[in-house]
Amino acid sequence: MRFIKWKAVRNNNNQAKQGNNMKTGMIGLGAMGIGMARNIAKAGYLTGIYNRTAAKAQSLAEELNVTAFDSPAQLAANVDIVLLCVSADRDVLEVVSAIAEAVKPGTIVVDMSTVGSDTAKQAAAILARKHAAFLDAPVSGGVEGAKNGTLAMMVGGSLAVLEQIRPVLETMTRCIMHMGPTGSGQATKAVNQVMAAGINQAVTEALAFAKAQNLTLDKVIEVISGGAAGNWFLQHRGPTMTQGTFAPGFKLALHHKDLIICQNMAAQSGASTTLVDMTIADYERLMAEGYGDEDISALYRLKTVDSD
Repeated sequence: MRFIKWKAVRNNNNQAKQGNNMKTGMIGLGAMGIGMARNIAKAGYLTGIYNRTAAKAQSLAEELNVTAFDSPAQLAANVDIVLLCVSADRDVLEVVSAIAEAVKPGTIVVDMSTVGSDTAKQAAAILARKHAAFLDAPVSGGVEGAKNGTLAMMVGGSLAVLEQIRPVLETMTRCIMHMGPTGSGQATKAVNQVMAAGINQAVTEALAFAKAQNLTLDKVIEVISGGAAGNWFLQHRGPTMTQGTFAPGFKLALHHKDLIICQNMAAQSGASTTLVDMTIADYERLMAEGYGDEDISALYRLKTVDSD
């Protein structure tokens, strides 16, 4: 038994050593990407970054003492691991195609964006022609999770490749789960986004109902958070939404984009989309009123109007 424990520690040490020897680059420095980059740099893995807004990349590069590259291709030519966190399917494929122009054989590309499973498969095929590996590894946990290094990561692709770079990914996460072949990570994230829509609908409607009953909302949030109906969204977004504050942890427009992906995936499999369809319609109403850049808890705006 002692030998087994020692062997596990030795393997972990070897993984860490291997991770330290692999130069890592980050592409995409939005609200999520910038937190990820800081945690990777803190652990000593980050060597380069790229962002479409060059000034933002240059500023962060100076802060982290890494190189700000002029293009995704230039970054790919100088690192062993490329991490992506961009906004949409088209962006992922454009960046992956640019990476493929200069990527070295054996490079590992990890996409942490939220896109469709088919996009992940296309990206993997593009890189396979250059003998580079690809993992689709979307994350959940929002801006707070990216900042604090507590994201949950769902991974599709080769398990062996995942284990090779696990030490790097662990700098950003509290949980990494291998879900299956390429596309499985994105399919799992789609499940997460449907569930997030349901939680948003339930919490915002329940708190609007509480308001209509003339209850003290902070007391409602506190007591329900400690019971069977308690959840992260209620605990962390309940106090802010009921005060009319909707600073983005997860932008409503981005969740709308993700739910369109879920809707398209469901159409291919015949799965029910009643909740997804309703949330998309609600989000489109809010976006039309100029609230797309607010947190998804801005859905409370519609619920309180309906409850008055």
